[in-house]
Amino acid sequence: MDQKQFETANRLFFRLYQTSNLLHKNGTRALGNVGATTQQWAVLGALARSVVIETGVTVKDLIEFLMLSRQNLTAVIDRLVERGWVERVRDSDDGRSRRIRLTDQGRKVWAGMRTQIEAFYSDALVGFEDRERDEFLRLLNKLKVTFSAMEGDN
Repeated sequence: MDQKQFETANRLFFRLYQTSNLLHKNGTRALGNVGATTQQWAVLGALARSVVIETGVTVKDLIEFLMLSRQNLTAVIDRLVERGWVERVRDSDDGRSRRIRLTDQGRKVWAGMRTQIEAFYSDALVGFEDRERDEFLRLLNKLKVTFSAMEGDN
């Protein structure tokens, strides 16, 4: 990598770091009246997907989907359980295992959050045309694949 490539890469990764921090800060502010963090938002959103809303997911699957550590995810789940938004239920296929799923209250909270989340997305992406959003998503997915492959190298 030459000096120019390094400087560009350095700016790119610094900008990603800044953007991530702003996402957390502004995302949490957008949900201020709910009192949810962006990590809680991510967990609730993952559990609200149509493919898992009834059955829930294992902690292992949630870790893989959200790309969080078990330690970080467990703390978030514990807080959501305390709030009554998610529950741990026995896995019907493996009685020793537990699944995490939204409670009825959690579904209502998620439904209420959706309006605020949609407004947040609209505000955050206001300067992007549809094709730019699609390209940005494609590029982020490409970077995610590269990072995932780097994890396997360790």
